[in-house]
Amino acid sequence: MSASKRECSNFGLVTVVLAGCLALAACGKKAPPSLPALDIPVTSVEVTDVPIYLEMVGQTMGSVEIPIRTRVDGVLEGMHFVEGSQVKKGAPLYSIDPRPLQSMVVEAQGRVAEARTALAKASSDLARIAPLAKMNAVSQQDLDGAQAQFEAAKGGLQAAEAQLERANIELGYTEISSPIDGLIGISEAKVGEYVGRSPNPVVLNKVSRIDPIRVRFSINEREYLKFRRRMNGVITEHGPDTNERAELTLVLADGSVHEQTGQVVTSNAAIDPTTGTLTLEADFPNPRQLVLAGQFARLRGILETRSNVILIPQKAIRESQGLFEVAVIGKDGAVELRRVEVGPRTGKFQIIEKGLEAGEQVALEGLQRLRNGMTVNPVAASANGSKED
Repeated sequence: MSASKRECSNFGLVTVVLAGCLALAACGKKAPPSLPALDIPVTSVEVTDVPIYLEMVGQTMGSVEIPIRTRVDGVLEGMHFVEGSQVKKGAPLYSIDPRPLQSMVVEAQGRVAEARTALAKASSDLARIAPLAKMNAVSQQDLDGAQAQFEAAKGGLQAAEAQLERANIELGYTEISSPIDGLIGISEAKVGEYVGRSPNPVVLNKVSRIDPIRVRFSINEREYLKFRRRMNGVITEHGPDTNERAELTLVLADGSVHEQTGQVVTSNAAIDPTTGTLTLEADFPNPRQLVLAGQFARLRGILETRSNVILIPQKAIRESQGLFEVAVIGKDGAVELRRVEVGPRTGKFQIIEKGLEAGEQVALEGLQRLRNGMTVNPVAASANGSKED
């Protein structure tokens, strides 16, 4: 046998041996086990009636707020209240040194006495000259002069009495009392300080009525139109439904909701053309006086109620470059990523305008891992929150 034939024979033998080994190895190796389907929490698509809320940022203030001013200047002699406490209407608050004004009263009293004396003299002169003038014992000019003196004396007395009344009024301003029932703040002046003339304090304090508490807020023109219709009541074919009124909820800085609802009580007469907003004020009962003036708060009111809308949790929606999609899970567990059109948000939920049907199931978690066509194990889950949350 030639050398070339022997090489070919050896190569064929090696090939057969290798093929046999590979076959034995393949027969002995087990196929890898298939991975179990992912457990994906899902929720059913609901059709329901949904209130659409309007949220606004506002600032609280007293329903009545009155600055306590001093109307005369002088040394502050007394403070008759506890700062930060409740005061009653008519309760004394401050007293100012009355002595300068008391001297003005005495001076005015002296002028009144002087004017009365002058009037008495003028009256006596007129009574004496009038009969003489009838007998032509004195001239008409003398009578006219006596009459003029009498009228001037009457005017002088009236002016003196007016000055006395004014002095008494100003003396009364030295005692400052509360004009309303309310909460009084920290005083701008202390006892012994000169007040009532700039640069010294003129406004000494402020008394606020905080039950009810008032909240000032602004809304834009479009929101105003919807909100105004709500405030006026819902118009039905039988006329306005007076039972459907615009009630507001007050959300405080810590996220808690004030226990009392409120209503709009006043507004500006026109929309501000520079901002395009309208300023409104709403009152909320505040019997425990938990809410104070000057706090920032959020107000929530129902703009409208939409009927028979598709509603799903917001966390079931994935947004990318302004496009929204959800993962619809079929009965067989098949995943379909579907584009949807979203409407207004209400709490933790989102209204879906197009793209979903009632009864379908959407994934609540794991949206980043889901792909079209893959199979998952749907697990029923709650929506994790109230529609109105």
